[in-house]
Amino acid sequence: MALPITARGYSWTHADRDTPAVGPLNIDIAAGEKVLLLGPSGAGKSTLLHAIAGVLPEESGESSGELLVGGEAPNPRRGGTGLVLQDPDSQVIFSRIGDDVAFGMENLGLPAETIEARIPSSLRAMGLDLPAEHPSAALSGGQKQRLALAGIHAMSPEVIVLDEPTANIDPSSAPGVRDAVLAVQAETQATMLVVEHRVGLWLDHVDRVIVLGRQGILAQGAPSRVFDHPNLSSVLIDCGIWVPEDPSLSRDDRTRSLSGSVRTDGEPERSRVLSDRADDRLGEVLLRTEELSVARPRMRAPAVAGLDLSLRAGQALGLVGPNGAGKSTTALTMAGLIPEFAGAVHAEADLRDGLRRTRPFAWPSAQLAPRIGMVFQEPAHQFLASSVAGELELGPRLAGWSSAEITTRVDDLLVSLGLAELSQAHPQSLSGGEKRRLSVAAMMAPRPRVLIVDEPTFGQDALTWAGLVEMFLDALAHGSAVVAVSHDQAFLEAIGADLLDLGDHGGGATTLSADVQVRAGDRGE
Repeated sequence: MALPITARGYSWTHADRDTPAVGPLNIDIAAGEKVLLLGPSGAGKSTLLHAIAGVLPEESGESSGELLVGGEAPNPRRGGTGLVLQDPDSQVIFSRIGDDVAFGMENLGLPAETIEARIPSSLRAMGLDLPAEHPSAALSGGQKQRLALAGIHAMSPEVIVLDEPTANIDPSSAPGVRDAVLAVQAETQATMLVVEHRVGLWLDHVDRVIVLGRQGILAQGAPSRVFDHPNLSSVLIDCGIWVPEDPSLSRDDRTRSLSGSVRTDGEPERSRVLSDRADDRLGEVLLRTEELSVARPRMRAPAVAGLDLSLRAGQALGLVGPNGAGKSTTALTMAGLIPEFAGAVHAEADLRDGLRRTRPFAWPSAQLAPRIGMVFQEPAHQFLASSVAGELELGPRLAGWSSAEITTRVDDLLVSLGLAELSQAHPQSLSGGEKRRLSVAAMMAPRPRVLIVDEPTFGQDALTWAGLVEMFLDALAHGSAVVAVSHDQAFLEAIGADLLDLGDHGGGATTLSADVQVRAGDRGE
């Protein structure tokens, strides 16, 4: 039985903030209604979903007004709401994927035979064709997102709230995952709220769109009325909503509004300039792999095998492919954070800068950090300071920058990120999109020669996406090399990235651009 959701003057404020993270809001969502929740990064979309699920920590903030689910205050112990978080890693509880799927059903008190029957069917529905005994630690970020969705699929809850459910899913699989979620909703008639920057993926499948601004609701109504309204289009674009009618144009418009030099006639300026330099467009080789095979710790078989590549100063390389192809594992190995399964990663002389050892994995952290920056897929895992500004200061300080240099660099980054007003906020109190921008900028701050990033545009609206593009182009212009694991094809095009497809296409990894020096052998499945 579906439950209605109502809010009357509802808001929630972090303990260290003066302004609400969301609200005040007045909302009426009917039982069984499907709602797409949109808004700029930091507007409070995730906060609202957490409030509806009853999982906002009371000790870290204060609410006002009234929020009711089915006429009662949200209570996660009732088990009627299924929540998929923005960070799927934080929802993995058990060491085996079958136990994770069973967890929600057990809380609902379903019979054991029902639970056992639903586990494999829910895994398959979300594209996880793996045995229930498969270790959760061996999943990629996208597979963990599928696992969280499988748990919701199995529960068949009365309210479904999804926070960017396909953000880490490869684009070709995203429609199938969406359809599986919609099938559950159709069967149970559950009330459903979805936060998603892939607007076009859901637009034809929801009853209503609600657009949150930083001080309440900007617009709401049927999708056609919201996006076709002549007076709303410019408002949506100005606040960073990906307008679905012409997404490529709106991205260009927003990027030009930040900097006239980032993009011009639909092509990244860097790509056009570098193409004029032909083979001399890049600098010296900084990092290379030799017959590299990679695997997560404790795994007995490599995810990717026989990888030979050279990464040069000023070069952007995109690692692409389906979930589970080994993209993140390859990135972590190249960053020197996990050991090679076989073969080797070598740092060349310019990257070593006086170090004798050539393997980054052999370097102490004090030597690794200034040379190779790594942005994890889960941004909250790498924050060390108690404020946004402190997090940005940390890298340059460890690299020996002067106080004046640090201040200038941090101030520039805060403005570029749209985080100037949050400079003293705790990093863990930021929204998901804000955390992602901070994690990227913190690694960029000391200008490491190699920057390796995992899904850097996750959770971004159009304006903040354009700001990140500009930051990456700046890093490349200063001679850094960038390796990006990303499902965001537009981002990879905008930074002029060469592409390496680690997916299984009946052979080995596939080079999609002739500009990157790479050979790839068969994947070791």
